[in-house]
Amino acid sequence: MLQSMRSAAKYVWIVLIIAFVGGFLLVDSSGLLGRAPVTTNTVVATVNGEDILYMTWENAVANLDQQESQRLGRGLTLDERRELEQRAFDELVNEVLLRQEYERRGISVTDEEIRDAARQSPPPGVEQNPEFQTEGRFDLEKYQRFLASPIARQQGLLIGLESYYRSEIPKQKLFDQVSSDVWVSDARLWQIYRDRNDSASVSFVAFRPETSTGAAPAVTDAEISAFYNANPKLFERPSRAVVSLLAVERAITGVDSAAARARIDALRAEIVAGASFADVAMRASEDSASGAQGGELGRGVRGRFVPAFEDAAYALREGELSQPVLSPFGWHLIQVDRKRADTLDLRHILITVQQSDSSSAATDRQADRLAAVASGATDPAAFDSAAAELGLPISSVVVIEDEPLSFAGRYVPGVSAWAFSGVTVGESSDLQDAPEAYYIARLDSLRAGGTAPLADVKDDIRRRLEREARIKALVPTAQQLAAAARSTSLADAASAASRSIEQAGPFTRSSLVPGLGQFTEAVGAAFGLPVGGISEPIVTDEGVFVLRLDALTPADSADFALLKDVFRMQTVQGLKSERVQQYLAGLRDAATIKDDRKKIQATLRRQATLL
Repeated sequence: MLQSMRSAAKYVWIVLIIAFVGGFLLVDSSGLLGRAPVTTNTVVATVNGEDILYMTWENAVANLDQQESQRLGRGLTLDERRELEQRAFDELVNEVLLRQEYERRGISVTDEEIRDAARQSPPPGVEQNPEFQTEGRFDLEKYQRFLASPIARQQGLLIGLESYYRSEIPKQKLFDQVSSDVWVSDARLWQIYRDRNDSASVSFVAFRPETSTGAAPAVTDAEISAFYNANPKLFERPSRAVVSLLAVERAITGVDSAAARARIDALRAEIVAGASFADVAMRASEDSASGAQGGELGRGVRGRFVPAFEDAAYALREGELSQPVLSPFGWHLIQVDRKRADTLDLRHILITVQQSDSSSAATDRQADRLAAVASGATDPAAFDSAAAELGLPISSVVVIEDEPLSFAGRYVPGVSAWAFSGVTVGESSDLQDAPEAYYIARLDSLRAGGTAPLADVKDDIRRRLEREARIKALVPTAQQLAAAARSTSLADAASAASRSIEQAGPFTRSSLVPGLGQFTEAVGAAFGLPVGGISEPIVTDEGVFVLRLDALTPADSADFALLKDVFRMQTVQGLKSERVQQYLAGLRDAATIKDDRKKIQATLRRQATLL
């Protein structure tokens, strides 16, 4: 029993307490806190006048880094680390905003509320712990006995639970206040149900600006300026960098492919001989995420995987083991655990095609030489010297802030995050290791984000306004066709105007409709026509449309009556969640936030170069 308790305590401890221990140790041992002028009191941001310390942010990032590294089974790339930095920052800002709201609204939490919540409402994930289950179901009494045991106190679980509920209970009280008035009347509920279940089929004639003839409508500079001034958010641009890139390719030979095929054949022979697919996957699969779960890829329909893998999977019977399957990721073994119509539960084992030891050693020597000459260099000439010595072509690529760099159809790790981390123009990155190649980049130019100058977007605005004018010019022709269709038929009117008829449906109000789009005026108009009725010209961003409603299938009121209570609960919960998200977004938009992360990181980088 004590062994079970220790196992359960460890599980819950990881979920709840790791955020209070791991990050501080990592930051404390990194030396960052002792580097002047960045100290334990350095402020990384202020939110409505309340400070967030750099140490607090680094702790949060370190916690997320540790959790994500454990989940992936590897260290994070610079790009992944940058995403975690932003996520940690957003969470800290939200915590400050929520705390300020608690104070403003007088929301608090008592010790009794914390004790009751800990006993009656276990944290997320705990109910799935096998140690707290009886016959496959969560056993509240087992959980409560564990809370009362000495092990829970010794492991620090009770402290972690108190911290968790002291944060979560006020948050839930606030969200309940914000969404307390959300309710849906029967009439509104029926309308929502109809919006999701009414279906229509239409025939239509489309007048698209791409097919219109005649000279482009004249757009004046004054109209362009007026549009630019009226829509500043349309022209906000992220920071942009231009980097030069060198790549040492990991060339794959036929011998390498044959070695990977031999490995997958040997694993298949093990399974055929009686070994467990899950055990082999956990031991040998090079897909670390699914391998840790015995190769499980979960349940889903078509469209989840690349064609070669998916075609092989859907050709299998339930319980059948595939022959080796080659995809762009390597060699796979696939097993179907469950097959119901178009839905499969799958497992797989992946063996990637990698260089042989001799080829890899030669590539590594070349990469080492590249790193020795150019890695971290501040003189731009070092990069050029490395390219000349190793005979590597220099590629110039554009990098957008917060977007991982793709080059030649491949992800290049770390370069995007590095380019916007405070490096100076002319500086070279460290060597970046990717499955297909080693990379080094040099920063050639950097342009800060913000609203693009009118001169840079003038041509784009002109094209947009010209398109809108072309669409507007199509309305009279569409009106003539609609009038003719009402007096004869849509087919006769289209034929007389040398126009083709397109068809769509059945579709609902929220469907993505080929030719008509999604949530457009044309889709909505279909549900306002009588069957056989012809619409007025409908103007959208894509063109002008004349519709005829061919069929309308109303939602089934009997089905609605059966589902009404469940549907109301789901709808109200969705509306409450939407209300809370809007509320949180409003808090963020109204807040005064000063973000000094880039300035601090640039300072730390300059300090590091002086050491």
